[in-house]
Amino acid sequence: MAQIDPPTDAIVGDWLSISDVAGRLGLPLNRVKQLLRDRKLLAVQRPTGEFSVPAAFLDGNQVIRGLHGTLTLLFDCGFADQEALRWLFTADESLPGTPIQAICEHRGTEVNRRAQALAF
Repeated sequence: MAQIDPPTDAIVGDWLSISDVAGRLGLPLNRVKQLLRDRKLLAVQRPTGEFSVPAAFLDGNQVIRGLHGTLTLLFDCGFADQEALRWLFTADESLPGTPIQAICEHRGTEVNRRAQALAF
């Protein structure tokens, strides 16, 4: 897990601590850490020193559907954690909105097409 830079920290907006994520998902802390190791979730170290997950990655008491696949595509394209966050939270006129908004709105197929195109 990498330390986040201030511009990326600002575009993400709301953050949850690892223990907050565990509480929202109803999982033990160790299970959330396993989700992070398996790259099904992404956490970065914030300027405060705390490791946090973007709040947008959760929908109520579950991880948003399609996030894992998009993260996998981005990491397979060589993105670092911070770069993946920046890409997910940067507005894309052709979507419209940000890739993470599109995933939340069940438009993940189009987001994944764009992520796959990054590899070529």
